[in-house]
Amino acid sequence: MQREVMQYDVLIVGGGPAGLACAIRLKQLAARRDVELSVCLIEKGAEIGAHILSGAVFEPRALDELLPEWRESADAPLNTPVLEDRLLFLTAKRAYKLPIPPSLENGGNFIISLGNLCRWLAKQAEALGVEIYPGFAAAEVLYDESGAVRGVATGDMGVARDGTHTDNYQPGVELHAQQTVIAEGCRGSLSKELIARFKLAADSEPQVYGLGIKELWEIDPALHHQGRVIHTLGWPMDAATYGGGFLYHLEDNQVYVGFVVGLGYRNPYLSPYEEMQRYKTHPALRDTFTGAHRIAYGARAISAGGLQSLPKLSFPGGVLTGDAAGFLNVPKIKGSHTAMKSGMTAAETVFDVIRYKEGREATQYRTRMRKTWAWEELYVARNFKPAFRWGLFGGLAHAALEAYVFKSGAPWTLQHHDADHQRLKPAARSERIEYPSPDGELTFDRLSSVYVSNTQHEENQPCHLRLREPARAIDVNLAQYDAPEQRYCPAGVYEILRDEGIPRLQINAANCVHCKACDIKDPTQNIDWTVPQGGDGPNYPNM
Repeated sequence: MQREVMQYDVLIVGGGPAGLACAIRLKQLAARRDVELSVCLIEKGAEIGAHILSGAVFEPRALDELLPEWRESADAPLNTPVLEDRLLFLTAKRAYKLPIPPSLENGGNFIISLGNLCRWLAKQAEALGVEIYPGFAAAEVLYDESGAVRGVATGDMGVARDGTHTDNYQPGVELHAQQTVIAEGCRGSLSKELIARFKLAADSEPQVYGLGIKELWEIDPALHHQGRVIHTLGWPMDAATYGGGFLYHLEDNQVYVGFVVGLGYRNPYLSPYEEMQRYKTHPALRDTFTGAHRIAYGARAISAGGLQSLPKLSFPGGVLTGDAAGFLNVPKIKGSHTAMKSGMTAAETVFDVIRYKEGREATQYRTRMRKTWAWEELYVARNFKPAFRWGLFGGLAHAALEAYVFKSGAPWTLQHHDADHQRLKPAARSERIEYPSPDGELTFDRLSSVYVSNTQHEENQPCHLRLREPARAIDVNLAQYDAPEQRYCPAGVYEILRDEGIPRLQINAANCVHCKACDIKDPTQNIDWTVPQGGDGPNYPNM
């Protein structure tokens, strides 16, 4: 069967804040200049917002620029302004209140569901004429005869696990465009290919990542403090391991609780999921969940390298934007506003390329980004994450020196030396971590958590988690690192089974919540995360 071909001026891959901001800005520019511009946005989730996960305390600066009238909109889902900030240092039994650094002052910000904000932004984009197609997973980059990107192809539907076509088979669709905007989020399969093919990271330092794990709870109204934001550092991480937690009180007696672990951790026995469950048991937190009910669960990786790790942002036929490029402000613990600004700047650049026929590459995108407040934020924040190579206290001391002595104007730039997958120590030189069993009320096992993430995958389809060399899973990962994929995956996708004493790796792809931790942390980069059938994966409500 032949693929259908659809032609647009601009194709956007990804319905997160960067992609939607890009789409809206493109249509605004077209209306302002009175030109026709066809814009299509595709999203792998079953609906816009289905795969969106963030803390999220949202800074509205980019939204104010994009849609200044949003505050007068009755349905804009920004209902809970931040009223109180707390920063706590945790030991195993105690919590010590710390002064709030400038980067964590949240006056004027909102506690939101980023998924709901994206659903609302999608309505604004559609009202402007953007064509939005959820449930379409971009599976393949298409190139023209010159080697430039000419668009993407969505994955075939109705392909069986063995590669044969079922009765429901439908070929993917080719989407061609003058410019393709890659806004698929952290460690996307297309952006990974493009970065390698066009050597976009040749002049940048290794990207480093964090894994964020989050739950939504409905709690006792007597324990609810709408607008309160709590960030923590210290326990349960040791002083050598990067990580921290949060507790955000949004509306309707609900709270977000979560924990982020830097994926550069050394001990292969560490489990980010178990650390997050243990985190909730701290005396400063656990009373919040008395009589409470867990509603939802999710996990995702975040690009945390900052300015030093930004790749080249343009390539022939398109650009990278949002977390696909790495526009997270780590000390702020925020990236949605900078992602939106990058999407808006990408839109302005590719619009001019198309309008003035300036060739196939939006070469001015990075130059324009350098003139924005988002770039200035990343420049000021550039040393925060790499300073934690000296451990928790060294990183905090450096952050205080920069903030209070140099006033965010330090004359040096620290570097990221290693990629996260290079940092694991062999199991024989590591201390095994014994985690407590879940109690089913405050702490839970991974499978029950996957259940409340509303994750669904068609069982009879090719596995979207591919091993480059299957033997490596046993010969290297198990032999040297005691199969760390069993622990770094927050969804129970990977397990070691033994058939008559012979070990093998079992991949439970139906559990996957699309966090990408496996693609990032596998010590030999043997696991390749690709998109499953369109619409499959988690379906996050209010996350």
